[in-house]
Amino acid sequence: MLQYLRNSYYLSFPVVMGAVFSNRMAIRLSDVDPVHWATSIILALVVFIIYTVDRLLDVRKFTIDPASQPLTARHRFHRDHAPLLWCVVIGAAVLAFILTFFLPGSVIKFGLVLGGVCIAYVGAVFRLPARHPALLLKEPLVAVLYAAGIWGSVWVQRPSVSMIEILQGLMFAGIAFQNLLLFAVMEQLEAPHEAQFSLATAWGLGNCALILRWLTLIIVLTGFALCFLTEDRFAQRSALMLSLMSLTLYGIQRYPDYFLKNERYRWLGDGVFWMPMLVL
Repeated sequence: MLQYLRNSYYLSFPVVMGAVFSNRMAIRLSDVDPVHWATSIILALVVFIIYTVDRLLDVRKFTIDPASQPLTARHRFHRDHAPLLWCVVIGAAVLAFILTFFLPGSVIKFGLVLGGVCIAYVGAVFRLPARHPALLLKEPLVAVLYAAGIWGSVWVQRPSVSMIEILQGLMFAGIAFQNLLLFAVMEQLEAPHEAQFSLATAWGLGNCALILRWLTLIIVLTGFALCFLTEDRFAQRSALMLSLMSLTLYGIQRYPDYFLKNERYRWLGDGVFWMPMLVL
């Protein structure tokens, strides 16, 4: 059982399901009625494809240049199962393409733009040298793309978007960035001489810790402020849930020694995106 859980973790299953739960929260908050049934399925497939292809290309880059970056346990899993995973990725891409024909035109246009940006990002990361300055955009860019896929796919199905929804979308993007920057910090603490080139290695652990604390404070204060700016009970609950997600990530940052054991920070850090399920 433990092996199955570990494999699902290596396959980014927590991230995929977190995207689906977060998307469902955005759907309910935006009151899209009815949201198209294929939206969440395609979102899950696309998130899986992007994360898996990113790992597989990392492995290929390592094969070409072993000094380019260290291989984590997740990377070794993708290396050992690369042929099968490429087949799964192709199958997921075909299924997503077929389901696309069921989506509204606005979602298709949005998906084409976002998909093009994602493809360009993955291709650039694969081609750039190991310590190219452009790689420092990885954490903020992935956070924006992740949040855009979850919230934007809902917003384009609405005639208008309220300020409350926009603020909560920005809170979610901040949480996604907090998650990625925290992971970069924890990887640096975990293996100081083998950590991948990231904002943590470029800015330093002290500066990153300060940014993470301020980010948590801003997200939490925004969440509490929204509770007074809206009378919508679900909007209040979702704002508080976003605040709790940020505070959970801060808890990981606050006690690094405990969460570094057995990569607990990854399990809980990715698990925070399941928390929106509690308010659905």
